Amino acid sequence: MKKFLGYILTPLHYLAFGLWLCIFHPIQWLGLRLGGYKAHKAVVDVMNWFLVSSYYLLGNRVTFTNKQILPANRPILFLANHQSMYDIPPIIWNMRKYHAKFISKIELTRGIPSISFNLKHGGAANIDRKDSKQAISEIIKLANRMKADNWSAVIFPEGTRSKDGHLKTFHVGGIATILKKCPSALLIPIAIDNSWRMVQYGAFPLSTFERITLNVLTPIEPNNIPVEQLVQMAEKEIKAALGQI
Repeated sequence: MKKFLGYILTPLHYLAFGLWLCIFHPIQWLGLRLGGYKAHKAVVDVMNWFLVSSYYLLGNRVTFTNKQILPANRPILFLANHQSMYDIPPIIWNMRKYHAKFISKIELTRGIPSISFNLKHGGAANIDRKDSKQAISEIIKLANRMKADNWSAVIFPEGTRSKDGHLKTFHVGGIATILKKCPSALLIPIAIDNSWRMVQYGAFPLSTFERITLNVLTPIEPNNIPVEQLVQMAEKEIKAALGQI
């Protein structure tokens, strides 16, 4: 039934999702030109609220739970498992207070209304996976911005999306680079569940009446702990939250 309803409701979702991207593209441009970073970010935040609202056209629900008291005066590194592109808008909207930036593929900086513009001008690290020097340089720049402005970054340590929701092994890579340049960053695991179900049939049809949850877990203080151990701690927390231990 969920798949059958998907054939009916998916076009409505894509129409709304694409419409919001097109509407907010020129608004982003105006915000950046007239009000700089602050105005541009406010536009992006609101846009992501509208993007999340388009999930509801499929009957899907998003629950974001944050019972943690997070500092606003230090950099934060969010470590989340990754199940679909639908993980991203809820994080941007709900963690907007912390100026969350993403590490993205450089290919995404071209040709996508609103998304490409934000990746170019919003402070993200846009990496070329075929050029390791460029990728490291971009991540270092992001780490320096985090340190200077008390921004946060979101990393998906699995490196790729999980198609069945089962957590993949976390990689240290970009986390180590950021912590080397921004050692004061607080690590915050986020457990994402069921967004993979939304795309379990592929891009069309999308699944309907799913309940997507994002849960902010206990912060991890670096305290000169080896990066490998920190990543293992975050992975274990997320596994436990997903019931995969």
